[in-house]
Amino acid sequence: MLKLSVVGLLLAMNLAAANAAEVKAPILFYRYVDDKGGIVLDRQGVPPEYVGKGYQVLNERGRVLQVIPPAPTAAEIQRQHADKAQAEANAQLLHQYSSVEDVDRAKARKLAELDSLIAVAQGNLQNLSAQQNTLQGQAADQERAGRPVPQTLLDQMSSVRDNQSHIKAEIAHDQEMRVQVEAGFAADRARVQQLLR
Repeated sequence: MLKLSVVGLLLAMNLAAANAAEVKAPILFYRYVDDKGGIVLDRQGVPPEYVGKGYQVLNERGRVLQVIPPAPTAAEIQRQHADKAQAEANAQLLHQYSSVEDVDRAKARKLAELDSLIAVAQGNLQNLSAQQNTLQGQAADQERAGRPVPQTLLDQMSSVRDNQSHIKAEIAHDQEMRVQVEAGFAADRARVQQLLR
């Protein structure tokens, strides 16, 4: 009985091998365009220099099984990257603002913050101007009395002038930031409005 099952197993294996031999691998052709513009059918595959131009895989009857598109050009790749970046920016914008009114509220908050900084700086500038007038008056009193102006007073006056220059630069920077913020929020508002249509 054991012999018979080994013999049966051998027969089954031979039969399977015979069936596998009858099933042939499909014949495939590769169709591509060569550098002279001619259409080439090749069973070996597509040469590496033509792969980037795209090609088709056909069966033995000439039926197209697969189409491999040409590789994208540098301009297409750049456009794809730009499109992806724009899509990400759009998603971030819609995550940040759910409506045009949200953009308007955020703009108002940011401008109020900048206006507050500018107002504080202008107040500091006025205080420094008053301090400068006081120090100049003291220096004038010394000169009228025929005494030299003390170095500490001259140093204080110089320090006040430096602080005034610094604060004026801060105010100019904040005013420039205000213009940029308005432009940025205007662009965001227009984009959100377009995306929510």
